[in-house]
Amino acid sequence: MFVDDYTFGAYKAVGFKSFTEMEADVVKGVTLSAPNLSFRQWMGYFGNVVKVSPVPKGMKFGEIPEGTLRLGGTFVVKGDEVIYQWSDRLPGDHPDIQEVLDVAVSGKAQV
Repeated sequence: MFVDDYTFGAYKAVGFKSFTEMEADVVKGVTLSAPNLSFRQWMGYFGNVVKVSPVPKGMKFGEIPEGTLRLGGTFVVKGDEVIYQWSDRLPGDHPDIQEVLDVAVSGKAQV
């Protein structure tokens, strides 16, 4: 897990973007599906999102914190080498878990 500050310099350094910076053709083919949660689980989820969202001091009601618009990603690191990198294209987008595990277990870079 990695946490950045409010300048998002580390995110930018690895090529992660804000949701608002993504081009339509990049996200066009992304298919997302909502998890099968009960009403109570959804309320718990939204409550947790509010608790962990990075809200800078002095933010006014109705403003959207920049941190909630930042897209993340997934890395597999072997020693000093990044052997796998995935950059999310939309919130909720993620790599194929089996693919990530295969790279991690094999220790071989994905081409």
